[in-house]
Amino acid sequence: MPFGIKIVPQNNVGLRETLGKYKSTVNSGLTFYIPFLQRIRRVSLAMEPLRLPNYSVITKDNADVSASVTLNYHVTDAVKYMYENTDSVESMAQLVRGHLRDIIGRMELNEALGSTAKINQELSLAIGDLTNVYGINVDRINIDELTPSRAIQEAMDKQLTADRERVAAIAKAEGEARSIDLTTKAKNDALMSTAKAEADATKTRADAEKYRIDTIQDALQQADQKYFQNQSIEAFRSIGENPANTIVVPSEQVDRLGQLPVVGKMLKAGMK
Repeated sequence: MPFGIKIVPQNNVGLRETLGKYKSTVNSGLTFYIPFLQRIRRVSLAMEPLRLPNYSVITKDNADVSASVTLNYHVTDAVKYMYENTDSVESMAQLVRGHLRDIIGRMELNEALGSTAKINQELSLAIGDLTNVYGINVDRINIDELTPSRAIQEAMDKQLTADRERVAAIAKAEGEARSIDLTTKAKNDALMSTAKAEADATKTRADAEKYRIDTIQDALQQADQKYFQNQSIEAFRSIGENPANTIVVPSEQVDRLGQLPVVGKMLKAGMK
């Protein structure tokens, strides 16, 4: 009976079927089979990317979120992958969707939107090793985006705008209050500086006046009788310079004053 020739490429395996029944697995390379009775099914063992389309997920607080997931997988058991599941890839995708719904369903919207790394980790642990079930291993899984529904996005935008306006209003009020505090402090400091300067000036004037009075008092305490007589003579002289003034001197003081040369001259000049 003639044999057929089949070449299995690198990183692939061949599944030999006889009359439609799995017979054996052949590795990559050249292999022979019996035409019409047998055939070789080729299964790739290379890593394959898979993008799951957007689908709806409900969060704990009943928010509708659209999730988009990308994963990479490779076949680890070609027999299970080909014969034990009608569509192992779709079965795996359904399993991923189910676990993702369960994980996000236990989170509130804000937590889910800010925890994609955590969701990826939990999803990877939940899926685990799918070799025993589907003959597939998920090497990498990533949530590309979580998008809230349009109504929720509009509500979030309004809330965000309100929060920004509130923060801006608070910042403006705090700035105005700070400005008022600084202005009031500056005015108070100016008033205090002015008052201190006036007090210092008053104290300086008072100290100068006290010094002048103390100096005069010290001088008066050290002056003798002649000084006071001289002052009296000067006073009489000033008064006597005006012809309209009349000087009255006690008689007992005249002789004493006349003893002074200056007074004597004044008296003599007045008698002429």
